[in-house]
Amino acid sequence: MQNAPDVSIVIPIYNEEGILSASVAGLREALADFDRTYEIILSENGSTDSTVEVATRLMERHDEVRLIRSPIPDYGYALRLAILDAKAPIVICDEIDLCDVDFYKRALAEIDSGADFVVGSKALDRSLDKRPAYRRLATGVITSLLRIFLGFKGTDTHGLKAFRKAAVLDVVDKCVVNKDLFASELVIRAARMKLAVVEIPVQVIEKRAPSVHLFRRVPNVLKGIARLTWHIRVINR
Repeated sequence: MQNAPDVSIVIPIYNEEGILSASVAGLREALADFDRTYEIILSENGSTDSTVEVATRLMERHDEVRLIRSPIPDYGYALRLAILDAKAPIVICDEIDLCDVDFYKRALAEIDSGADFVVGSKALDRSLDKRPAYRRLATGVITSLLRIFLGFKGTDTHGLKAFRKAAVLDVVDKCVVNKDLFASELVIRAARMKLAVVEIPVQVIEKRAPSVHLFRRVPNVLKGIARLTWHIRVINR
């Protein structure tokens, strides 16, 4: 890709050999009538299957696909690396099992209208969240904890996002947690740093079960909330 694209689509990937090729093919097809140039950054982190090989073939086949790698399985760190590596002025954070181009278009309209940061919320009245009930419950519990301990005012922090990269670089620099809570900290700090944050409804229909089981995430999420509370509430960083 010779010139910087208009939009960078960043997608963390971990053990996604089963859906990676089909998801990227579907995303590229859905972007056929997209009115902006784009790149797709696949941010691989510590996969133990053939994800790297599949992603490498996709990068070799399609000029707009790039692969970056981290040796550790850490969603937040992979997302952070991809945001920093993005070449475009606007970054969209997606998931390999979503690839929601309708969100891209609506989020870009909000950014064109003045928003700095757009969150795709699964909890708004017009949202449709078709994940299993226990996962919807877990999202609600985490959001409640973020409200209680960190003063979060929104309805969702994890999932689809779009933002002006220049406006968010200082936010990324302040973030202190990785793993699953990095995405939440990004949203919380964006609001605390007075960026223009907007929520829009999304439909969530996943293509497969999460690559990391929910209950394996709980200890890291709780430790992350505790650490983030200490940094924001106590030492005011």
